[in-house]
Amino acid sequence: MALLQISEPGQSPDPHQRRIAVGIDLGTTHSLVAAVRHGVAECLPDGQGRVILPSVVRYLPGQGRQIGWDAQAHAAQDPANTIASVKRFMGRGLKDIAHPEKLPYQFVDQQAGMLSIQTVQGAKSPVEVSAEILATLRYQAEDSFNDDLYGAVITVPAYFDDAQRQATKDAAQLAGLNVLRLINEPTAAAIAYGLDNASEGIYAVFDLGGGTFDISVLRLTRGVFEVMATGGDSALGGDDYDRALADWALAQVSGVQADTPEDKTRLKAAARTAKEALTDADSTTLSVQLASGSLNVQVGRSDFERVTEALTARCLSAVRKALRDAGLSKDEVQGVVMVGGSTRMPQVQRAVGDFFGQAPLNNLNPDEVVALGAAIQANQLAGNDSAGDLLLLDVIPLSLGIETMGGLVERIVPRNQTIPTAMAQDFTTYQDGQTALALHVVQGERDLVQDCRSLARFTLRGIPPMAAGAARIRVTFTVDADGLLQVSAKEQISGVEARIDVKPSYGLSDEQIATMLQDSFATAQQDMQARALVEARVDADRMLLATRSALAADGHLLDAEQRAAIDQLLLALQQSVQTEQDAKRLEDATQALAKGTEAFAAERMNHSIQKALAGQNIQSL
Repeated sequence: MALLQISEPGQSPDPHQRRIAVGIDLGTTHSLVAAVRHGVAECLPDGQGRVILPSVVRYLPGQGRQIGWDAQAHAAQDPANTIASVKRFMGRGLKDIAHPEKLPYQFVDQQAGMLSIQTVQGAKSPVEVSAEILATLRYQAEDSFNDDLYGAVITVPAYFDDAQRQATKDAAQLAGLNVLRLINEPTAAAIAYGLDNASEGIYAVFDLGGGTFDISVLRLTRGVFEVMATGGDSALGGDDYDRALADWALAQVSGVQADTPEDKTRLKAAARTAKEALTDADSTTLSVQLASGSLNVQVGRSDFERVTEALTARCLSAVRKALRDAGLSKDEVQGVVMVGGSTRMPQVQRAVGDFFGQAPLNNLNPDEVVALGAAIQANQLAGNDSAGDLLLLDVIPLSLGIETMGGLVERIVPRNQTIPTAMAQDFTTYQDGQTALALHVVQGERDLVQDCRSLARFTLRGIPPMAAGAARIRVTFTVDADGLLQVSAKEQISGVEARIDVKPSYGLSDEQIATMLQDSFATAQQDMQARALVEARVDADRMLLATRSALAADGHLLDAEQRAAIDQLLLALQQSVQTEQDAKRLEDATQALAKGTEAFAAERMNHSIQKALAGQNIQSL
């Protein structure tokens, strides 16, 4: 008799067989891989015992390449083929990159797509470069366990949009990784702190990495991690502090320039070395040999803090917005978790401590904490955690909606909505006999489509011809646990349906994602006025269309004087639609036409009834 192996859903059939799942922090400057071993999350080392892998790839003539430490060592000698901070280019076009002239790369701009970087092996996309880093981490993990991986949880900045998240998943697939989930970096850090320190309450996660800044406000309760609000800046990180210091140092010495790719790379590396030295020392020397001469500048910590003051202020500005979104005051925050190597800078530590009125938490390594949290989540998703007491409730960073008549945005999924989620709204047709509906999916906080980011377009066809407003079209937005979107539209009466998996074109500007919320606050009054005017125009157009249609069908019921009066009201409303900028006046003109056609509407109804009764007698009725 054969014995059947029965297991709990999602768990291994063999209770002694563990699935090997890892957490990966794919960082701008450094990347790490971690896993839960013997019940504890730990970062996995390479053959030399190093857990940190520099996020640098160098392409060599032929098919060779160097990844990590070896590539970083040759960055100054071969800057054009040594690609660092590639995370900043994920899901981006050339027009989205701030100051490309300060970078040592030769960019290739793709039409309606992500940029590439020209190397000796041809054009390489950021997805391909990131895949090299992810593959190296995968081999590092497989060597540690001497076995294949079941899957990985990969972290992304909370403010990564759909294009950047999709690019990250594409890179993982290219590296041969099964992505169990994408989770936000601050959420991963909170998982590590929450489980290791048994923390409960409201916490802020301040994540300043090499290329991105995130702030998340979370409520931790008995293993439930609820993200209350998230914010940040996808174009702010340690690289910007390096660049600001390098520009300041060049300005101190006349006649010395950094014009060549080699000089730019050497200067940036020297600035980073000086920045790191100022973490412990009050002053240091920024020293580098450039083609135009030697640069030796004495840098005090006060000098560095002064030239980067605006960058630190940008961090605190995002923190204020996140607290406002969460409906909290800074006094209600019980602790501030510091994540990312750039939080080691004394001015950042001091600014955060002064803002919250308490010393930030630093008892976990800020470089490793994100990977450790991702490993804990991966272990649970692989079915290894029998306790199963970790529930992750993440949020979507920006609202999702569709375009409606007049270029307005109807938001369906609001920002800071817990994901995964599915939300729906009903819409209808605009014209009589309309058999198709074009849907335009957008992302952002503004009321007009032109101020938001276009994600996708698709068409629902096969709607049965009906009178305007009779069709009932339900549009459903489904956001999965990775923050990726699927949109479907279904006409409720006929059952015809269309759907699209939103695979966005890569190309949202860094400035746009960082300022969408800021714009929505700054222009709220203007948006309300613009929305009111557009809605008034749509109502006026409907009234014009309905009146003209009625005149074409039953205009013979009017005498010359009545027809002239309605024609005059039509003309006045048409002119108002074309020229009027005041919503109230346009509404008044629409109301005037409605009132002026009341008698005509009554006459049409009487005529219709008489026509229907013609030739009938009481008995037949």
